[in-house]
Amino acid sequence: MRLKLLLPSEKLLDITVAKVIAEAENGSFCLLPHHVDFVASLPPGIFFFETEAGEEEYLALDEGILVKVGSEVRVSARNAVRGASLGEMRDALERQFRLLDERQRSARSAVARLEAGFVGKFLDLQESGRF
Repeated sequence: MRLKLLLPSEKLLDITVAKVIAEAENGSFCLLPHHVDFVASLPPGIFFFETEAGEEEYLALDEGILVKVGSEVRVSARNAVRGASLGEMRDALERQFRLLDERQRSARSAVARLEAGFVGKFLDLQESGRF
């Protein structure tokens, strides 16, 4: 099977796999090459796959969608981190969350400045009698 993981900004993964194990809203499932076509909504969690060489790899996914059609499995998610072990994934997730926290703080600060500017202009208009 061909596994493709698509993020809004990049294609994180495009690899041939022997097996995919994931968790959907109603429980976990396993996809093998001759599995029936399948669609699932994925909650945030761990996604597991096995390469053709028998190596196990993990992905930590933000919520997403999985679609299996024929021999292709496509997963679309907002954020994902890839790791060969759960310990490696933990470290990568901590770095990723730290980066997201910094970006969110910066975005909140920019929004607060925009709101303050808007309120200031609105008050100026109100005081001048134009509004």
